[in-house]
Amino acid sequence: MNQKIKCNLLLLLTAFIWGSAFVAQSVGMDYIGPFTFNSVRNFMGGIVLLPVICMRRKKQRAKSASEKNGTETRERKTLIIGGICCGAVLAAASSLQQIGLIYTGAGKAGFITALYILIVPVIGLFLGKKAGKKIWVCVALAVFGMYFLCITEEFSIANGDIFVLLSAVAFSVHILVIDYFSPKTDGVCLACIQFFTAGVLCAVPMILIEQPAAAEIAAAWLPLVYAGVLSSGVGYTLQIVAQNHTNPTVASLLMSMESVFSVLTGWAVLEERLSAREGFGCVLVFAAVILAQLPERGRYFCEKNGGEKSQ
Repeated sequence: MNQKIKCNLLLLLTAFIWGSAFVAQSVGMDYIGPFTFNSVRNFMGGIVLLPVICMRRKKQRAKSASEKNGTETRERKTLIIGGICCGAVLAAASSLQQIGLIYTGAGKAGFITALYILIVPVIGLFLGKKAGKKIWVCVALAVFGMYFLCITEEFSIANGDIFVLLSAVAFSVHILVIDYFSPKTDGVCLACIQFFTAGVLCAVPMILIEQPAAAEIAAAWLPLVYAGVLSSGVGYTLQIVAQNHTNPTVASLLMSMESVFSVLTGWAVLEERLSAREGFGCVLVFAAVILAQLPERGRYFCEKNGGEKSQ
């Protein structure tokens, strides 16, 4: 029980790191462009994971060579392909989100990004995975909330909201790609390769379009370190460690709190203010996110009793 409590607290800390990172990303735009920010951030995230990988490999050296040689080549190929695929999607998702933060607040961006929890099952329909009635209720509730959150009095959507919403779709694809590759290879190594891949891909438009000076990057060191080291490197590692001893439903519920922390940190640090209309939209979106994570009665009863619910 103590171990589960500790892991739940780690996931809550992860949600806080991810949520407050929206503030760092928003502040970073005062110094450098979105592609520069994401390129440097991803390289930092990959570098932070390198010592973690080294420590993990030392522990795995106890395995005999005969156990490794049979699957080592295949696992390495899967690892490289998976890391490149995850990194490509991550580069697109993070770039869209970072561009959106130029035009919209950190708090609103956090709530819109949280829609990936609802978008994932919708995309799953096209992959042959059915979604229950509760998920569709959540989708309707979230769309209703998005109306109040994003639609202005003139019935138009701000440019930043569109970019962040597109990033939520991209992050949903990212989750599904990780879901496919992560059971087949080492998760930390997969994350490391995806960070370096995303860093390289973001570096291309950084050099061609933004052409940042070293002084500009140095001026943004604090938000870059927070987003790169804490949000990417530490946050992902905490998630890996904590989810080994926590129920997936509880883990998803705790990590979805990043949307709340994004609003709270935006209010505390950036002194952002949401109108009553936008606040009501936030409440509806967050309610949809929470409802989507709650297990159904029949499924909870079966899991509690160690059985499986019949299809």
